[in-house]
Amino acid sequence: MDPESASLSGGLRPNFYKTTLCLAYQSLGIVYGDLSISPIYVYKSTFSGDMRLYEEDHEILGVLSMVFWTLTIIPLCKYIIFVLGADDNGEGGTFALYSLLCRHSRMGLLNTVHPEHEHIPSYSSVLSTKDTRMSSLIRKFFEKHKSSKIVLLLVVFIGVGMIIGDGILTPTMSVLSAVYGIRIKAPDLHENYTVLIACIILVGLFTLQHFGTHKVGFLFAPIMLTWLLCICGVGIYNIFRWNPGVIRALSPYYIYNLFKITGRVGWSSLGGIVLCITGTEAMFADLGHFSKLSIRIAFTALVYPCLVLAYMGEAAYLSKHTTDLHSSFYRAIPEVMFWPVFIIATLASVVGSQAIISATFSIVSQCRALRCFPRVKIKHTSNQIHGQIYIPEVNWMLMVLCLAVVIGFRDTHMIGHAYGLAGVTVMFITTCLMFLIISTVWKQKVLVAFLFLVTFGSLELLYISACLGKVHHGGWLPLLFALLIVSLMSIWNYGTVKKDAYELDNKVSLDRLLSIGLSLGIARVPGICLVYSNVAFGLPPMFAHFVTNFPAFHHTLIFVTLKSLMIPKVPVGERFLVNRIGPPELSIFWCIVRYGYKDVRDCYNFETQLVEKVAEFLKQESNSDEMAVRGQSPNQTYEAMRNEVCGGSAVRWSDEVTGGSNEQWMKKLMEAREAGGVAYMMGNPYVVASEVSPFLKKFAIDIVYGFLRRNCRRPAIALGIPHTSLIEVGMLYQV
Repeated sequence: MDPESASLSGGLRPNFYKTTLCLAYQSLGIVYGDLSISPIYVYKSTFSGDMRLYEEDHEILGVLSMVFWTLTIIPLCKYIIFVLGADDNGEGGTFALYSLLCRHSRMGLLNTVHPEHEHIPSYSSVLSTKDTRMSSLIRKFFEKHKSSKIVLLLVVFIGVGMIIGDGILTPTMSVLSAVYGIRIKAPDLHENYTVLIACIILVGLFTLQHFGTHKVGFLFAPIMLTWLLCICGVGIYNIFRWNPGVIRALSPYYIYNLFKITGRVGWSSLGGIVLCITGTEAMFADLGHFSKLSIRIAFTALVYPCLVLAYMGEAAYLSKHTTDLHSSFYRAIPEVMFWPVFIIATLASVVGSQAIISATFSIVSQCRALRCFPRVKIKHTSNQIHGQIYIPEVNWMLMVLCLAVVIGFRDTHMIGHAYGLAGVTVMFITTCLMFLIISTVWKQKVLVAFLFLVTFGSLELLYISACLGKVHHGGWLPLLFALLIVSLMSIWNYGTVKKDAYELDNKVSLDRLLSIGLSLGIARVPGICLVYSNVAFGLPPMFAHFVTNFPAFHHTLIFVTLKSLMIPKVPVGERFLVNRIGPPELSIFWCIVRYGYKDVRDCYNFETQLVEKVAEFLKQESNSDEMAVRGQSPNQTYEAMRNEVCGGSAVRWSDEVTGGSNEQWMKKLMEAREAGGVAYMMGNPYVVASEVSPFLKKFAIDIVYGFLRRNCRRPAIALGIPHTSLIEVGMLYQV
């Protein structure tokens, strides 16, 4: 339920407010976990390098001013005001922006606008405003130059790679930073013990993932609410006790003064300051679970003021205790409150980690749906909230990489350098995509889009430049993660596109199959066969290969093509497109099944739903004056082929149940289903590069793509097809 779509009149108004406030409360534990725990390590990371105090507390006030204005400009102004308005039918994230561009501007490679999909409401909701001169030029540029589409897709892949890298760095940074608070009370504790405790917490965190966030989710919001109130209270206490004058830092003058005093060292310290906005992208990426209004209320009414007061209080403490620069957060806590705040901080770090892990599962699921990621097992952990999923392969890989980073780096300073680069890179990619959204989808003047790009992009580029200056100190880690993930996604997508192109180029017409059938003597066996294929029109080459070697197929054939569209969800009534191939006596149909990248694929009810849709089509066909015939030439006669191919026992739908009810059509299909059951035919091709291909293509297809295909989840398992009914057809594809 989206409360923003509800009527605000009459008795619905109280329910609207109640639902919105409830969603705002729940968003605290899911959306703002990562952003809210940043005060633990921002000042510590900022003063971890060459940053020193030269002129009393001016540097501290300069850092506080930079933190305040960064929180104000990027999360508050950019995301809350602008980016949340660029949702894709209620969904957010990098792929949501790319989805809008694909549909409204035809800039995408993954999925383009097709006439058969344009009547879907969410697919064809093009804005009514006319193109501006600049939006028209941008669209024409992308349509004319395919290389620009490739670059745009690679930019999106980089954003995805950085988000997945965030899923590795966030748990390590937050948990390790929280655990290091023990050393404030036990300074003699060896570093190995803190690392061991952090590893135990991480193993426990990832082990609990298979239970699903819905079983522990009720703990998230109370923990984060308690945490925010704690740091807010501690911040107010420190402001009034140590230095109420820190409020002066709200003036941008102190930012100028900071760089004037520190110079290049101040610029280098930006790699630590940027950690104050890590997790900001989650406000947009997790939009599908909440509403724009609820996320805006939670941030502006609670998260933003609590964070500002927490940073101000810590700065007030530091201004009087300059020797505590490297452990200021925990030392600024009053003695009587230390252990309660430490426990809440540890729990909050786990909650923050959970949020980015769930976001990683979601982004991998979207990539998998759009065929940009190898097939993995996607387990839905909640019957009420479809967005709550669990991916075992991704979960255990994240755990292993997190443990490797904790054990290998040990130092939160080095992890912080990597952490900041990953987060701010995703934000800059969002800014660039928003420039295209504003100019081509919203069709605003290019000056408006350019002002957006300059205002927010310049600040993000400043932070990126500071983070890149620390690449050799750990900043290389997210770059390595992004490179590996982008390479994996690009090669998988490239190999899949080449495989689909081969099937499309080698598809077989029904006329040719029937002509071959005359010489082979094709037999028909009882039952229904679902033939899975990527070819929407025509017969896939693997089916012709099967019939040539084994001249028999079922009485009822349904060629099934699964299509993933660049929209979050496809209405159930618009999901199936059914039509007939050839004359009625052949009983051959094709069906396009359309899914959005957020749709849940119900493997268990799919077969029943498909048979019902075919029955509905047959009922509509019997009442129509003109029958929809696909693959049949007007001058072609099938009279000489019917007895040969169909045999005397062929099911003659039009003769036996003409004018019958929908129940009769369903009964006839069920009889065919019970006579021979339902079989599933699927190709299992061996894809290799052609002999004349260059070495790079052979390496990508033969080695990398081949390795991924052999080790990822098989298509039949991913679709929930029973082994006892599966027919796999092997075939060599030279692409």
